[in-house]
Amino acid sequence: MTTSPDLPKTKIIGVPGTEPSRQESLIEYPSQFPIKVMGQKVDGLVAAITSVAHQFDPAFDASTIELRESKGGNYLGVTITVTATSREQLDELYRTLSTHPMVKVVL
Repeated sequence: MTTSPDLPKTKIIGVPGTEPSRQESLIEYPSQFPIKVMGQKVDGLVAAITSVAHQFDPAFDASTIELRESKGGNYLGVTITVTATSREQLDELYRTLSTHPMVKVVL
């Protein structure tokens, strides 16, 4: 099977050689960027997430945090909105939150 040289190359996520460049971004910086973090409902979870948010956004306003408890009351969803200044900042913020021992999921 031959391919026409006039057709654009399709980018398929997960297939080597077809991923978009790491430099491409659909986000305009700076922008307000919401991040959902979930963990067990334990003392200190919100404070830990707030501390991480301040590391990456010194102007982070903790009064904007939104909390949502799970149906069973065992888990807590915490939505933070940070000022995103670059893809690298967001990548590192996600990495830091994802590896925190109190955090189960970051979206």
